[in-house]
Amino acid sequence: MQALTNRSKVVVKKQMNFWERIYLPAILGGIVITIKHLFRKSSTVKYPETKREISQIWRGQHVLKRDEQGAERCTACGLCAVACPAEAITMVAAERAKGEEKLYREEKYASTYEINMLRCIFCGLCEEACPKEAIFLTDRILPTDYGRGEFVFGKDKLVEPVDARVDVTVRQTAAVLEFKKHKQYSHNK
Repeated sequence: MQALTNRSKVVVKKQMNFWERIYLPAILGGIVITIKHLFRKSSTVKYPETKREISQIWRGQHVLKRDEQGAERCTACGLCAVACPAEAITMVAAERAKGEEKLYREEKYASTYEINMLRCIFCGLCEEACPKEAIFLTDRILPTDYGRGEFVFGKDKLVEPVDARVDVTVRQTAAVLEFKKHKQYSHNK
């Protein structure tokens, strides 16, 4: 049978000399590298006392934003779940009932919204896909735990409190912030 490409390579088995057969130079080279690493400065940071400097574009814990009146921005369109390459986002949509106009912005809302943080790769595609600017990745570090069940974040952990808003302006570009100043666009109302 003929090869599909002409990239075949002839492999020659080279005979090892005496020094290569006893492996002594390779062992000594490994010892030298190990000794060099012993005298290097440690890169470990003692976390609670000393905090590392984090980049401005670093993506951390998710947050579901509220609008200026305190209503949830999420309309359960599902674009964030579709855009997620790790399939970490699940949601169940529901119709808002009478009297819930102050809780939810639109007629449809996410009654259940969960993100499996063990599956999430923090790519930010959910943030880009959201037409209502409801989900953002903040600069907060995720809490740790020993059990896997604690890493499925529901609305109780994701929705920002009314009295303690999460600032996400550092995640937005200057062009987006300039666009948001124009209230004549229906997106900004």
